[in-house]
Amino acid sequence: MRNDLFANTFPNITRWVTERGWIEIGQDENSKSLVRAIDPGGLVWESNEKQTSIDDALHALENYLKK
Repeated sequence: MRNDLFANTFPNITRWVTERGWIEIGQDENSKSLVRAIDPGGLVWESNEKQTSIDDALHALENYLKK
């Protein structure tokens, strides 16, 4: 069995993208957030301006999805 570092580090994000929706990474002209969680109904969560690194934003999303 392959050791999946991302799934081990971010089990809730992994579950999200395999069962519920998807994530987007990167800023665009519509949003200053680095990471967004989206499902078929639309935006569910986005990182805030305090999360200035992708690592910080992914950990914040992981914590949000735990709830």
